[in-house]
Amino acid sequence: MELNDWILALHLLSAFAMVGAVVLFWILIVAGWNIDTPGPVLRVGPIARVGVAAVTIGSIGTIVFGLWLAISLEAYQPWDGWVIAALVLWAVAGGVGGRTAKEYNLAPERAAELQAAGQTGPDAELLSLNRTRTGLITHSVVTLAVLLLLIDMIWKPGA
Repeated sequence: MELNDWILALHLLSAFAMVGAVVLFWILIVAGWNIDTPGPVLRVGPIARVGVAAVTIGSIGTIVFGLWLAISLEAYQPWDGWVIAALVLWAVAGGVGGRTAKEYNLAPERAAELQAAGQTGPDAELLSLNRTRTGLITHSVVTLAVLLLLIDMIWKPGA
């Protein structure tokens, strides 16, 4: 195997990590939809941290290894239209994903406050934070951006 084969493999593994994180976050969104007590919200924290690590590694890996391939392979250039589209979609997914994270971090913060105050019963505000409309919309945008990014990478329109 040549170096570019390894870089491609790392690029693809990074993409799998990113897509896996998006799916994991959907699972957490659906699972948390009806949670109104602090305990279950705080218990999913470690799972969410795995998703954050996966999306971080996936995002950095896809951009670094993807640009490396666009530069080192003669068939592609960083200024090709499909590469620029991928960069834009990557930036959209990252930027909107940051907004999604801020929105969904409010529920664990509230759950920690409730638990610190000794309140373990149902809380309407916690339920509302788990059902955030803004978080649902922004994660949907991230999902669409990642899906379009995958389509762009697979079919390379204009290449």
